[in-house]
Amino acid sequence: MNLTALDYKGFSSDTKKLSSYESTNVTVNKIFKKSNTRFRPSSTTTITTTTTNTTTNRSCKVRCELGESIDEFHEKSWRSPEGVVRCSANYVPLSPISFLERAADVYRDRTSVIYGRIKYTWEETHRRCLKLASVLINLGVSRGDVVAVLAPNVPAMLELHFAVPMAGAVICPLNKRLDPNMISNLLEHSESKILFVDCQLLHVAEEPVGILKKMDLESPIVVVISEPDFTPTGKYDYESLVESGVTEFSIIRPINECDPISLNYTSGTTSRPKGVICSHRGAYLSAVSSVFIRDMRETQSPTYLWTLPMFHCNGWCFTWGVAVVAGTNICLRRCDPKDIFNNIVLHNVTHMDGAPAVLNMIVNSPVTDRKPLPHNVKIVTGGAPPPPTVISKMEEMGFRVSHIYGLSETYGPGTLSSWRPEWERLNLEEQVKLKSRQGVKVLVMEEVVVKDPVTMESVKRDGKSIGEVMFRGNMVMNGYYKDLKATKEGFEKGWFEVEIWR
Repeated sequence: MNLTALDYKGFSSDTKKLSSYESTNVTVNKIFKKSNTRFRPSSTTTITTTTTNTTTNRSCKVRCELGESIDEFHEKSWRSPEGVVRCSANYVPLSPISFLERAADVYRDRTSVIYGRIKYTWEETHRRCLKLASVLINLGVSRGDVVAVLAPNVPAMLELHFAVPMAGAVICPLNKRLDPNMISNLLEHSESKILFVDCQLLHVAEEPVGILKKMDLESPIVVVISEPDFTPTGKYDYESLVESGVTEFSIIRPINECDPISLNYTSGTTSRPKGVICSHRGAYLSAVSSVFIRDMRETQSPTYLWTLPMFHCNGWCFTWGVAVVAGTNICLRRCDPKDIFNNIVLHNVTHMDGAPAVLNMIVNSPVTDRKPLPHNVKIVTGGAPPPPTVISKMEEMGFRVSHIYGLSETYGPGTLSSWRPEWERLNLEEQVKLKSRQGVKVLVMEEVVVKDPVTMESVKRDGKSIGEVMFRGNMVMNGYYKDLKATKEGFEKGWFEVEIWR
C-alpha cells in the first residue's frame, strides 16, 4: 500500500494510477488571504503553493493507492451489469447530519437536550444548528475550514458537532485539561478559523490566543459560550450569534462521504499529539455502531447522561449517536457523583458512559451522595478494564457495565465485550471476569486481530500470547493531519497498527 501526497486538485501526474479511495481528503483545502501564513511544512509533507496577488492556495491530501490502475482493479473484481447506475436516487454520501434531520422530522416534539433549566426539542435543536451554521458562513468559514471548540459537556458542544459540518467545516474539539502552550500549538497546527470557548474556560483560552498574537501568527476569532447568569464579554457571544442566524440556510453537505468531519488530537501521553482526521462516513457508521453497543431503541425513548467528555473522540461519536434514536441528552458540566445520581433519578436516565475513573468515583462516593436507582442503568467504560471489585460494586448498585476498547484512530470503540444471555447463569465473579475483557470487533469494524508485528502471523487466542492489535475497516481514521510519515507508518502493512496487546 503506497501513500501519495497530491496537489490542490487532488490528482497526481499519473492520472491512470488512481484508487477507489481517490477522493478521500485527510486534511483540508485552505484559501488564505495572507501570503505570510503560519503553515510550516515538515519534510514529510508535499505542498503545492501558488500565489496570485495576495492570495495563497495550499493544501495537502493523502490517499491510499492500490498500486494499479482503476481499469486493472475493476477488471480483476467484477463488471457492473447493464442497467446498473449510481445516481442521486440511490446514492447519498453518508453523514451524521442526516441523523439530526430525521430526529427533527420524525420526533420533532421529543426532548433532545436538558441542561439545568434549559430544555430543547429535536425540532428546536435542528433550527438552532441551522442558524449557527449560517452564522459560521457569515464569519468567513468555508468548506474545509477548521473550527475549534474548548468547552465541557454543555448544549453548545452538542450543537457545534452538527452545525460545524452543516457549514461544510471540520470540528476540532480541544481537551479542556491541556495547558495554554499545548492549546496554542494545536490552534496553530489546526489553523482553526474560529475558537468557541466556554465562559468558564475563557481564562484558559486567553493565554493561547495571546501567544499566537505575540508570535505574529494568525489567531482564531473567539466566540464565548455563555451561561444564563453570565454577562457576555467580547465581540462575539454564542447565543447572540445563534439568534442572528437564519433557518433557511442551505446545508453544505460533503461532496464525498470520506470528506473530513472532525480533527481530533490524540492525548500525547506517549508522544506529541497527532491530529486524527475522521470522515463523515466513519462518523456515521461509528454512531450507528454505538447505538448497537448500548442496546438503544428509539421506541424506548432513551435518556443519555453525559459523563463522558464530548471532546474525547467526539464523545465516542455519541454526540451524533443519540440523534440516531432521537434520545434525550442530559448535559453535565462537571462529573460529580452527587450530580450523577440526582440526574439519573430526576431525568430517568437509561444510559451513560465513562472512563474507569468515573466508575471508581461512583463506587467510592459518600453514601449521602447516592440515591437508589429507579432501574438498571447501562454504562459503557473504555480503556484499561476497571478492577473486578469496581465492576462488582457497580453491578450491586444497579449499573450494568459493558467494556469497550478503542482509540481516537478508530472513532472510539473498536471492540466490545459483547454479553451473552447464557453468561447470566454464571456466578458474579465469573461474570465480572468476562465483562473486563476487551472483547470482539464492533458491528462496523471489518477486522480486529492480534498479530506478530514481524511475521504478521496471528497469535494464539489463549490470553497469554503477546502481539500487536491491528484494525482494518470503515471505522479507521483517514490519516494524521499534516503528518504523512506517521500515516504511512500506521497503514504500511495494510492494517492500522496500535500497540502490544494480549
